[in-house]
Amino acid sequence: MTARTPNLAVLIDADNASARHASAIFEEVARLGEANVRRIYGDFSTGRLRGWDAATRALAILEQQSRSNTTGKNASDIALVIDAMDLMHTAKLDGVCLVSSDSDFTRLAQRLREHGLVVYGFGERKTPETFRAACNRFIYVENLAEGAEVAPAADVAQPLDAAPPAAPEAPPEPPRRDPPSRAVPVLVKAMLGAEDEDGWVALSAVGHRAQAIAPDFDTRSFGCAKLSDLARKSGAFELKGAGSSLMMRLTPLVKPKN
Repeated sequence: MTARTPNLAVLIDADNASARHASAIFEEVARLGEANVRRIYGDFSTGRLRGWDAATRALAILEQQSRSNTTGKNASDIALVIDAMDLMHTAKLDGVCLVSSDSDFTRLAQRLREHGLVVYGFGERKTPETFRAACNRFIYVENLAEGAEVAPAADVAQPLDAAPPAAPEAPPEPPRRDPPSRAVPVLVKAMLGAEDEDGWVALSAVGHRAQAIAPDFDTRSFGCAKLSDLARKSGAFELKGAGSSLMMRLTPLVKPKN
């Protein structure tokens, strides 16, 4: 009997997310489950969010219009939270993907987790730690592939009476990578208590525990596709075995810090 694919809702804060990453985000979500609810929140009446036009059409994202009636008041944030709470009680969801770099959604992530839902956050590296820590897993959009971008709205034919297209976004900066050695403290914590008498731990177990300790832990942040590559490049671990039986342990010269 095959496992059921998790039912996910993807809720996007258009004011704090770039359409440049839209395709890559949904490719990542497809690895986590099935995005049956796809909504984006913002004031689409002014043309300021015109860059999302092509992405919403290509990815079947439902635009939730939230007009900004007063300067300084973020109606779209409130609309997103209301919908998330409605979905939590009425939809048969397994998890929610919150696409934003805004720490205002910290309490929402906590509340969804309290209800038993898995929360995946998607945002930039500048996202405050409070929001990252409130998610089960937080994924930096800078780590996602840039190759499958949706064409910007300026590349799509517009009616003659349409408002002029928004200025194209600046090209993305190359993603910042941390040195593999920066991952050592988290991996050491993930190994503690799980070692056998010779200090070996299953690599898969270390990966699961590392994400539980640090929701934003991602081997791609260190320029590595796999955890085994990261462990080797860090210089702090030795590995043995292959495939699902791969094991790791601290090299004899590395002493874990208290």
